[in-house]
Amino acid sequence: MRLTFPEREFHWTERDTLLYNLSVGMGRDMPADLGFVFERGLQSVPTQAAVVAWEDTWQESAGVDITKIVHGEQRVTLHRPLPSQGRVRSAFRIAACYDKGPGRGAVLLAETVLREPGIDAPLATLLSTVFARGDGGFGGPAGRGPDPHPVPERAPDRTVHIDVRPEQAMFYRLTGDRNPLHVDPAFATAAGFDRPILHGLCSWGMAAAAVVREACNRDASRLAHFEARFTAPVYPGEALAFDLWFDGDAVSLRGRVPQRGVTVLDHGQALLRH
Repeated sequence: MRLTFPEREFHWTERDTLLYNLSVGMGRDMPADLGFVFERGLQSVPTQAAVVAWEDTWQESAGVDITKIVHGEQRVTLHRPLPSQGRVRSAFRIAACYDKGPGRGAVLLAETVLREPGIDAPLATLLSTVFARGDGGFGGPAGRGPDPHPVPERAPDRTVHIDVRPEQAMFYRLTGDRNPLHVDPAFATAAGFDRPILHGLCSWGMAAAAVVREACNRDASRLAHFEARFTAPVYPGEALAFDLWFDGDAVSLRGRVPQRGVTVLDHGQALLRH
């Protein structure tokens, strides 16, 4: 299995940032959301770091069965606030690969480090936990990846409700991930779903946007780290409920679809800057 890949350069514009912010639900509460939908004083929802250097061809290059890949968790650490436009060098590698055994698949930890030109210190570090269900039994070490953040057992301090627009996946796919699973009904049916599903990273970004609104007073520069585990698909047109627990500079989070009684994001955690 290939573990390291050549560095690549990417850039993004204010238009890309405006599109990303809209695709994760900013702009619904105006004029409070103005700083995310207007180029004057534009801020990036920090989870945009996951798409400014979007690259999904590594799965084929790594030699895994791409038909049996499942995105399990996503983490991002912002070492500095993400600018609304810029250029980065992206260094991608498989940081770890754990063998679950024959017929049980493998767990891959995929790390991406983003650096701005001329600056050695990273701008952002992303860590994806990926389940390669068709690639176990290769004789690698056993393991399971990072321990999930424990969400409090008590009632949430706040619950935020937000509707997923019927066309939301169509907008989000324009930020980079054009997998037909999220737009083509025939493809979604063949994959075992009733209809196209929302990108997991879209619901993840919506959750981060909720934290920026509710815990950061819409100052996106305060969000230093965000993580969550994907536990079930979300369908466009559904209503999401984000449960939040506040503990100083940390926020725990869980995402639900109440009408189906399903948890779709779990073990969420945001760490805030002062």
